[in-house]
Amino acid sequence: MDNLNILIIEDDEELANDIADTLITNNYTVVGIASNYKDALTKYYQFSIDLVIIDIFLGENPEGITFAETISTIPNALKPFLFLTSSKNRQIFERAKLTNPFRFLLKPFNELELLYAIEMAIEKFYHQTNVFASKSEDTVIADEYLFIKKKNTLKKVKLSSVIYIEVENRYCNIITEIEKFVIQIPLSKINEYLNDRLFKQIHRKYIVNTEVIQEIKISENSLLLKNNHLIHYSDKYKDLIKGFCILK
Repeated sequence: MDNLNILIIEDDEELANDIADTLITNNYTVVGIASNYKDALTKYYQFSIDLVIIDIFLGENPEGITFAETISTIPNALKPFLFLTSSKNRQIFERAKLTNPFRFLLKPFNELELLYAIEMAIEKFYHQTNVFASKSEDTVIADEYLFIKKKNTLKKVKLSSVIYIEVENRYCNIITEIEKFVIQIPLSKINEYLNDRLFKQIHRKYIVNTEVIQEIKISENSLLLKNNHLIHYSDKYKDLIKGFCILK
């Protein structure tokens, strides 16, 4: 499980450090702090980033909006971002709104509002609204990661590291190469968002990562997976299993 990587774009050094301290205290990783447009773009492409907090005004100019406009026009480069501002200028607000930020935060920032805004930004960016507000779910599923709510923090789990997923009562166990995670989300809901080329349901209780199948034991209705995990598939999925043709 990894921390969410956040870039801060803020020219007020004291405020930037306050935001960074708040994020670090809540187990987020601050990959960098940028104070101008050029430095922000450099850091944006230099680091692996999950979310950006952007001050609208850097100096006397709304360079934060220019930054948002730039990353919004580059294919596959966009990450969720929040605007931070003390401006009361309606024209500036309208221009900022056109970049589709996931939240506006007013200075001085409030810790709880900031943490909630991060959750909402991740949900909306991956089109899974109100997941973290629900008592029955705690996980957003993206193309490459699971974002799991742990107290006040979002953690991310790389999907390629998942070996299989199994139902256990009202929960699902995510079995990865190095650890196990228990999440509150139905298997059917997980299956809706997973890449169906990579992940296949082979039993009412199991979804497997097809890239970690080591051996298909047709006579035993079982799959030997990476790290010697052995799970059984049901007759309902026999034709699907035969189509895997994965013998490693």
